[in-house]
Amino acid sequence: MVPAFNEEGSIARCLRELRAHVDQLGLVWEIVVVDDGSDDGTGAVVEQHAAADPRIRLIRSGRGGKGAAIQRGMLEARGAWRFMADADLAMPPDNLDRFIRVASDSLAPHIVIGSREAAGSQRVGEHWLRHAIGRVFNGYVRLLVLPGITDTQCGFKLFSAQAADALFPRLTIKGFAFDVELLVMARRAGFEIREAGIVWHGRADSRVAVSRGAAAFGDVLRVRWNAWTGRYGSRSSLVGQRSKVKSQIL
Repeated sequence: MVPAFNEEGSIARCLRELRAHVDQLGLVWEIVVVDDGSDDGTGAVVEQHAAADPRIRLIRSGRGGKGAAIQRGMLEARGAWRFMADADLAMPPDNLDRFIRVASDSLAPHIVIGSREAAGSQRVGEHWLRHAIGRVFNGYVRLLVLPGITDTQCGFKLFSAQAADALFPRLTIKGFAFDVELLVMARRAGFEIREAGIVWHGRADSRVAVSRGAAAFGDVLRVRWNAWTGRYGSRSSLVGQRSKVKSQIL
């Protein structure tokens, strides 16, 4: 699924390239785009592609933030595996193969997250300041809530339907740190998380504003507090209502 806010200039390329690559892989798939209250032509562009290919689906939503858009898209998706991708395709679509290889393993985890720090990763054209801020934030996250995970904020992640149905209904943080909350809940529920190194291309007009980045540090403290006070519940409460999706849609 793809969250989109004012992505009129990039969403068509995103849909074309994703569709071409998953077709090449021979997968049964759907692409769910959640338009997060865009005030440009993002929705209209997606509608044009959906009219030509019913495997593309548009969900219009009020402005709720990236976390809210991904939450809705992941719960609306019908696949046994559900992949979230940023509309700018900072990770080239052929990197999807790396996730599929991990998910196809006989001991596959329920969650595979793209990492710009894991073995095999490569950063291309990333501004040094964004990289520095990202490393500081990740160090903070590892210290407080997620030791051992090198990159929580990469926008490309793969969830089994079981994990998605257990975790996304409980998401409370809709801003920049929603990934952190998801992964903390996943560990609490006993879902294995595995990182896959990816090639990632920096974007000059990235929308990760300083104000949102600063708010994320506070959100991590909220996650720690929620976990400590039992707000996320026990493992049994997290996985008790999971669905058993049998389709093979990505």
